[in-house]
Amino acid sequence: MKRVGVEGTLSDVKGALQQKGYDVVDLKQESDSNGCDCCVISGQDKNVMGMQTTNFKGAVINADGLTATQVCEQVDTRFK
Repeated sequence: MKRVGVEGTLSDVKGALQQKGYDVVDLKQESDSNGCDCCVISGQDKNVMGMQTTNFKGAVINADGLTATQVCEQVDTRFK
């Protein structure tokens, strides 16, 4: 099962990803992304979770301006 970190303000995205069978983790601080294959951020804050630099190697999806369905499509695309 793919693990996706989702910023806390994106509850609609979190629910949609869970319905699609993804293991969803709340991103509250940088260490929450450990073990995630992909992260979804709101894009409202340039310094997400206090991170100015990160060692995260997976895909980061900016959900700003996207619907939950569009974000799910982007996550699905990353794992194909």
